[in-house]
Amino acid sequence: MSYNVLNRRIHYWISFGAAVPMIVMIISGLFLQSKKHWAWVQPVEHRGTGTTPAIGLDEILTSLKTVPEMNVQTWDDVNRIDVRPGRGVAKAWLMNGYEVQVDLGSGRVLQTAYRRSDLIETIHDGSFFAGDWTKLGLFLPSGIVVLLLWLSGMWMWWVPF
Repeated sequence: MSYNVLNRRIHYWISFGAAVPMIVMIISGLFLQSKKHWAWVQPVEHRGTGTTPAIGLDEILTSLKTVPEMNVQTWDDVNRIDVRPGRGVAKAWLMNGYEVQVDLGSGRVLQTAYRRSDLIETIHDGSFFAGDWTKLGLFLPSGIVVLLLWLSGMWMWWVPF
């Protein structure tokens, strides 16, 4: 069997095996690519007052507690905080999936909104489905398969020349 025939058969069968994980990665990747342009995926970032933070972490937690529907009591309710001094805002991602933006100049809450980008990212890398098994055992090999498909496809394109 010639190399070109073998290459086409391999290309055919591995593309079939990688189809489902790849469509999940492609669709979720499209959502992630547009997250800064679509508030449904990631809330729009607001500007605070000033560019030098006038409040500290304790005041940020106090501001988070002022939004009753977020039910923030302690730091255990906060997943992480992204501080953007140049924009005068701190974005607190809560354990419940919401994002609360706090003005670093006044401590005022600028916005509360549900943040879907983290969930979409776990879907994109496969960890959403069954943790590391699907991430490393299914989605990583599918990514490698896409690389092999690209290489074999480029070979099929080049051979006629």
